Amino acid sequence: MYSVTDIQLFVLTADLGSLSKAARQLDLVPATASASLKRMEVHLNTRLFVRSTRSLRLTPEGTLFLEYGRQALILLNQGEALLRSDGEIKGHLRLSMPADVGRNILLPWLNAFQKTYPKVTLALQFSDRIIDLFSAPIDVAFRYGKLDDSSLISQPLAASRRVAVASPAYITEHGAPATPKELVNHNCLLFYLERGLFNNWRFHSGKNAIDIKVRGDRMTDDAAIARGWAIAGLGIAYKSWLDVREDLAEGKLVTLLDNYVGEETPLNMVYPDRSSASPVVRALLIFLRERFFALGIPIDRNG
Repeated sequence: MYSVTDIQLFVLTADLGSLSKAARQLDLVPATASASLKRMEVHLNTRLFVRSTRSLRLTPEGTLFLEYGRQALILLNQGEALLRSDGEIKGHLRLSMPADVGRNILLPWLNAFQKTYPKVTLALQFSDRIIDLFSAPIDVAFRYGKLDDSSLISQPLAASRRVAVASPAYITEHGAPATPKELVNHNCLLFYLERGLFNNWRFHSGKNAIDIKVRGDRMTDDAAIARGWAIAGLGIAYKSWLDVREDLAEGKLVTLLDNYVGEETPLNMVYPDRSSASPVVRALLIFLRERFFALGIPIDRNG
């Protein structure tokens, strides 16, 4: 079996393109370094490097294993850091989240999280726009829907779907649509998402998808405002059930088109790569999952 030093040497050799340079950085004699790589290759039953007198390069198998080696070292370093801090959860997190679920669900829980872990500091950004986690100063984002960027790490938090909602007062005055197509005869409350104005509403009836392009006299870049407009009786909104669940329970809003299924909007916790999953990020994930579970909201494992 190979050791942590063997993995360190393998990763450093790949990065430097030289076994001798990697050995010097780790204070190993050349013979020990050569034996280290040989030990790994024997254990893995594959060649990790193609060697010549002038060059050294990764084999396809070595390239595949390199990422796992990096992640193993990152996790070990994080574990060591946690133990050195006596298991204390601390640090600074910059979080981005959709405005509605952020203010109404996540914010009170984040306050409770900081009360549980008083050495954690948080910087919060509320936005319905998609943040580029590779360029923006954000550590973790909360996002609705299926993740398009496979290079990001997505941790599911809660299952949800979009629902068409309106206030009882709106329905009394304007009636309720019986089919998605009848939405064109109603004032629909619109908001902007990453691809622009969200005015194409999708429903499902069995295996059939129904796309309706809706119109309305109100548009906003804050989906929480669209929810407020709906509560005020100004039109129909198409919102994640998580955003409006309390309004539905209190009778401020009612669901429409109950014979049709809205598009899935699972809520996920997203970060750039596994190295971003520091102890405080892992603690936050566990903390939030426990709260969603307590509400009886299942985790969307396919999110």
